Amino acid sequence: MSQPFDARQDLLDSPRTGERQRPRDAATLILTRGERNLEVLMGRRAAGHVFMASKWVFPGGRIDPSDFRAHASGHLNHETARRLEMEMPARRARALALTAIRETFEETGLILGKSAPEASVAGPWREYRQAGAIPDLSALTYVARAITPPGRTRRFDARFFAAPIEALRDPDNIEGSGELDEIAWLPIEDAMKLDLPSITRFVLGEALERRQNPNRPLPFVRMLHGQHRIEHRH
Repeated sequence: MSQPFDARQDLLDSPRTGERQRPRDAATLILTRGERNLEVLMGRRAAGHVFMASKWVFPGGRIDPSDFRAHASGHLNHETARRLEMEMPARRARALALTAIRETFEETGLILGKSAPEASVAGPWREYRQAGAIPDLSALTYVARAITPPGRTRRFDARFFAAPIEALRDPDNIEGSGELDEIAWLPIEDAMKLDLPSITRFVLGEALERRQNPNRPLPFVRMLHGQHRIEHRH
């Protein structure tokens, strides 16, 4: 059974400000290593952030226009593509998967992809392609979706993806950008004891369950009419 969702803590994680914002598309990547003693890569957000300051999270961030144009190796696996395309056009689904890969590289220096000739491109993908790599979409699995409650300083419509350490080109090459002031591989038991946002704790439990049952319904967490609601979609 997956980790229960703590609705009360979710509201405390990001206090209400009364601002009216539409949620922005975003993507997050859960990287794992090991089989028996499973570990997950997490980072602690710097204290100065206005959203989820000092919380431990997975690498991720909002979509960028360049994610629609970025080249990639391989395609999303059939099940991941099917589930994403129930929510959006295929082009946007692909872009969000690339968002997860790009944001992980920007925040941790880790490359989920394959070696490729260096390419000169402008924008957020420049350093990734200059490192001689091209992202590999086939390694990603779609795990969960969550929308930040209304009235917060930041609102995201976040898709959570997962991938194993074997998908990384240089798994020991962790170089933080400063957005996360600490980055570490942590045993699941230790990660659960950290100061995690409620949604992060819930999705971590879901990712664990999905390793045993990859065809389980995908959870969608959001707030409707003042109440948290979790829908499970096949």
